[in-house]
Amino acid sequence: MQQPDSNAIAINAVQLLLAEKRTSLSVLRTGIAILALPLSLMSFLIATSKYYDVFHTLHLVIPLGAFCLALLVLGAYLVTHSLLKMHKHDRLIRQIKAEHEMIGKYID
Repeated sequence: MQQPDSNAIAINAVQLLLAEKRTSLSVLRTGIAILALPLSLMSFLIATSKYYDVFHTLHLVIPLGAFCLALLVLGAYLVTHSLLKMHKHDRLIRQIKAEHEMIGKYID
């Protein structure tokens, strides 16, 4: 049988891990939004491409392409980093659930 102090510490640890998981979910949401920005920008440029010549505006297209590439890399990093952290938090919560049977029944 676990001591009451041990159960309280375990509950606090699960609450902390769930708060960290919420933070990872918000980072995931931000990463997805950053990934969508270059796609919408490029679709706008393709839709309006009949109004300009790419070779005459190459001095603007190249930095824009580099910026979009940087946004894609940043968005991919944020998404993968947050997914890895969420899996880590889930693993730690399952470990606490296995160690403390009394509170394990309340955790999905």
